[in-house]
Amino acid sequence: MSDHRWPMLLFFLFLCYGAAGLGSIWTSSSVGTWYAELMKPSFNPPSWIFAPVWSVLYFLMALSAWLVWRRAGWSGARFALALFFVQLALNVAWSGLFFGLRRPGTALVGILVLLGTIVATVLAFRPVSLLAFWLMVPYAVWVAFAALLNFKIWQLNSGTA
Repeated sequence: MSDHRWPMLLFFLFLCYGAAGLGSIWTSSSVGTWYAELMKPSFNPPSWIFAPVWSVLYFLMALSAWLVWRRAGWSGARFALALFFVQLALNVAWSGLFFGLRRPGTALVGILVLLGTIVATVLAFRPVSLLAFWLMVPYAVWVAFAALLNFKIWQLNSGTA
């Protein structure tokens, strides 16, 4: 396994930043138009903050998954890594629901499922690598914040506010 450790880090980095790239395709289709016109809560961060935060989070996610793989391998961490791949796919799907389809209500359901899957992943990583567990915590916190932001945007723009 040690002979393949650095290529596997590159694999996880490619996977995470690839997911980021797919999500950004949908995001860029709406961020300057539809999203800019939405009412947002007072705690909505400035637009420029999202790219650097997500860049760091995707790096931490890749490093975390790699640490789990290094410690337990594919067979020893099958469930934990499967959860990681599922949450990554849900991460991309959320961008499609919110920005691609422009459906904040549907995206809210999606991000809550995503958050639950992230929490399950974090908990599955903990027994394998405590460092991997902690590297995923900022991602879970950020997505929890994003879920709140998604909820408020949906509420402010759906006529239920």
